[in-house]
Amino acid sequence: MLQLLIRGALAPLARLVYRPQVEGVENVPTSGPVLFAPNHRSAIDTAVLALVSPRPVRFLGKAEYFSGRGLKGRSLAAFLSALGYVPVERGNAMAGLAALGAARRVLESGETFAIYPEGTRSLDGRLHRGHTGVGSLALETGATVVPVALSGTEQLLPVGKKIPRFAKVRVRFGEPLDFSRYEGLGSSPAIRRAVTDEIMYSIMELSGLEYVDRYHRRPAEDQADAA
Repeated sequence: MLQLLIRGALAPLARLVYRPQVEGVENVPTSGPVLFAPNHRSAIDTAVLALVSPRPVRFLGKAEYFSGRGLKGRSLAAFLSALGYVPVERGNAMAGLAALGAARRVLESGETFAIYPEGTRSLDGRLHRGHTGVGSLALETGATVVPVALSGTEQLLPVGKKIPRFAKVRVRFGEPLDFSRYEGLGSSPAIRRAVTDEIMYSIMELSGLEYVDRYHRRPAEDQADAA
């Protein structure tokens, strides 16, 4: 019921107020497993994508967001679940495997799932090398991959802000990518890397962002290395 309320009332209201420019909706298959692969600029990217997607879309969410007690905690958990979040533990290698397992189950059930290949928000406005989790999911599930370009969300909700501002936001759904030619080769690291790089190239072309062939590093990581 809450999911119907979000998609039937909240989503149209948000689109009316913020008027995002949405292109390429016709590129999203109407049935079967679909894997969205967007660039990542802001904490609000997930909500934007969920509200403009032509199909309900699932995301990974920190498990602690779902473990709050009391009315506030339960309400937050219910809202995030209705928005499409799947709770997973984070912080170690086993958690990473569990996250991919949760995503795989969503896709194998024929639903739509979104994963940020860069792994974290880009703070310099460039598109960074993708982690191969997106390639693994595409190869293991046979899902159609749809690259997504998000722009303007970093102005809609700048770093450190909690309330969205009015900003011009653009969401572009690219042409679907089919990797069935690699069927049975998902265990190959080289193939996973090739698929991931092809996805990142499509996001680059769609977004017009400068591509950097290295993983994005947060400022704290750079400072830790320097120490």
